[in-house]
Amino acid sequence: MTPILINEYDYPLPEDRIAKYPLRERDKSKLLVYQNQNIAESRFEHLDAYLPPHSLLVRNNTRVIQARMVFHKQSGARIEIFCLEPIQPRDYQLALSQTDECVWKCMVGNLKKWKSGLLQCPIPNRQESNADYVLSAERISTTGNTHLIRFSWNKPDTSFAEILEQLGELPIPPYLNRPTEESDKTTYQTVYARIKGSVAAPTAGLHFTQSLLNRLQQNGTQIAELTLHVGAGTFQPVKVEDANQHIMHTEIIAVPISTIRQVRNNIGHIVAVGTTSMRTLESIYWLGKRIIEHNGHRDESSFRYDEVEMRVEQTEPYLNEDVISNTISNKHDPTSEDALDALILYLEHTHQDTLHAETQIMIRPGYQFRIVNQLITNFHQPKSTLLLLVSAFVGGHWKSIYDYALGHDFRFLSYGDSSLLFRNDENS
Repeated sequence: MTPILINEYDYPLPEDRIAKYPLRERDKSKLLVYQNQNIAESRFEHLDAYLPPHSLLVRNNTRVIQARMVFHKQSGARIEIFCLEPIQPRDYQLALSQTDECVWKCMVGNLKKWKSGLLQCPIPNRQESNADYVLSAERISTTGNTHLIRFSWNKPDTSFAEILEQLGELPIPPYLNRPTEESDKTTYQTVYARIKGSVAAPTAGLHFTQSLLNRLQQNGTQIAELTLHVGAGTFQPVKVEDANQHIMHTEIIAVPISTIRQVRNNIGHIVAVGTTSMRTLESIYWLGKRIIEHNGHRDESSFRYDEVEMRVEQTEPYLNEDVISNTISNKHDPTSEDALDALILYLEHTHQDTLHAETQIMIRPGYQFRIVNQLITNFHQPKSTLLLLVSAFVGGHWKSIYDYALGHDFRFLSYGDSSLLFRNDENS
């Protein structure tokens, strides 16, 4: 596998270019438009002027949960627990709906002060002034820098989602270098956020207003939804010299069969809102390919639906990569339409109206895109996997885009400005 030297994806990002707060009006942010190696500058409110006719806009409807909780030991020591993803039950909605206990993978701050035993935090109670309700946290195992924490509580008919709403804090990105404020509860959610589970926002979607979405639809743009719950791994820097050696985090995706059908019927016109939507859309191609390979042919009358693992591995797209030319041979790969047809057939025959899967996909230079034609995205951190994804999408021309943004007062990272990138397969 050809080395991807992460130092080649570095750039100077002054602290004052990181947007600490969003603009008052979401769609007044700047919009950089990149197409055919040309760059134009506009406002996000004018997005409809740049989207190709008959586009299908695919957005991530995940909602950020208040995943950071603070406990205090009797000694007064402050222990911070940051919920990353559910383990028991594994499903996000099931875990958040539990009314007695659940287990989550977490990060723990000030761990040295918590050697063992239960941590407890009082649960506010407005109805019964004499009731004494508490949330307990027990550390049951440790792997690397994450821990499995069992949460239990004695407040009846109260879900874990409600516990988080009462006790938790919205986990804004660490690079903002400020505490969470009340306004973040609104501004760090997209206007279409519905499905609780993320610990970070799909920030490309923060620029949309309902009026802009209405105008896009009136002008003929279709809109579809999927869900990828963004984990803390999205902020994990690449610390190895060769980015191929970086271990991607696993993310849970849920894609309605109706969305897959819309994508199938609009191949060539797909606009991904954000890198999370991009990762999900590209992942469903590989899942469809896996179903076809499992059956050994495309004859749907003989398809078998047992034992197909719905998971995309990090290196799966690069198994046929030419080490010398850094290109991928696809002569035996199914078309995008064939892969999505197989996936739809699989869901229909297994009586599922939503695809539930895991993806660890790494999109980096050398990746051949199968689904997405345009990408709406913010400006990302230096030496990050998200910058590698952008470079792959624009055929290696990321630096001219970022040089322009730095030279024209664009605001960077989660609360910053946006870009609309058209795919450029040259040298990708």
